[in-house]
Amino acid sequence: MKYLREYSGRMKKYAAAFLLCCLTAGCVAFLYDLPAEPVIYGGVLCTLIMFLFFWDGYRKYVRRRETLQQILNNNFLEEKMFPEPLDETERLYQEIVKNFNSLRMKSEGGKRRFYEDLTDYYTMWVHQIKTPISALRLLLQENREENKAELSELFKIEQYVEMVLGYLRTEDISADMSFQEYELDSLIKEQIHKYARIFVGKKLTLHYEGVEERVLTDGKWLGFVIGQIFSNALKYTKQGGISVYMSGDRAHTLVIEDTGIGIRPEDLPRVFEKGFTGHNGREDNRATGIGLYLCVKIMKKLRHEITIESTPGKGTKIYLFLGRKALDMY
Repeated sequence: MKYLREYSGRMKKYAAAFLLCCLTAGCVAFLYDLPAEPVIYGGVLCTLIMFLFFWDGYRKYVRRRETLQQILNNNFLEEKMFPEPLDETERLYQEIVKNFNSLRMKSEGGKRRFYEDLTDYYTMWVHQIKTPISALRLLLQENREENKAELSELFKIEQYVEMVLGYLRTEDISADMSFQEYELDSLIKEQIHKYARIFVGKKLTLHYEGVEERVLTDGKWLGFVIGQIFSNALKYTKQGGISVYMSGDRAHTLVIEDTGIGIRPEDLPRVFEKGFTGHNGREDNRATGIGLYLCVKIMKKLRHEITIESTPGKGTKIYLFLGRKALDMY
């Protein structure tokens, strides 16, 4: 009905011209006192012909509209997709659209190549910077007790380098994923071992009694997410500690809970946005607003889910649903 209304609106002037012709013919027949029967037959025949032309035009209009709508929905344009132009004006419109599309494709191709080159450069830089960092760690570990502060700062540098590398890789993360069943306990313990020095240095407690859960995932990337959550929790927890356990009321859900400063209610809905640091981030000049953004992006690719609850002054709970969500096709 929508197309019929649109097409009828376009044909109004032609319908008005037809009615005017019929009225003129009727007036002429009346003035010259012509027989009514041939005049009526002629009017009916003209109306029938007009209806056939209208119906044929309407069918063509619907096909053209559906073709153009399909082109719009696909966000992809090829010359053969366009319907045949009805006249020279429409042909010129199509040429203009094709020219704009050609320019857009060239621009997008240039941007894509620039981004790929930039990503390759930064990825190479990150890998190269790891070598002197590793060498510096070996030197500092020769006098571990004297270099505790330096080792702690070096660990933070390593975490930022890993975050940059993770950010670069997530742009094409699907190609780097390998799914299999993992013991969740081993993934958690790996991250606990990684951050053990920070727990000891800040005199924070860790409550973890092990979990018996197997999860279908990519171990490297899920480990990255757990590590980022540990990093955030340790950064904003001054006293108390961190608890890691399986939720009692949410199936297949790992909970990482801290007793840190918490997150303000007005900041909570935006903590997973790229670059958002919130009040806590503005207080801590080292915040990047990238960590949790990477976590939610990776969890979506893994078809898991991450949610957060927080109370200012009491702490934060991160929920990692590790079941498999339905694949989003859109």
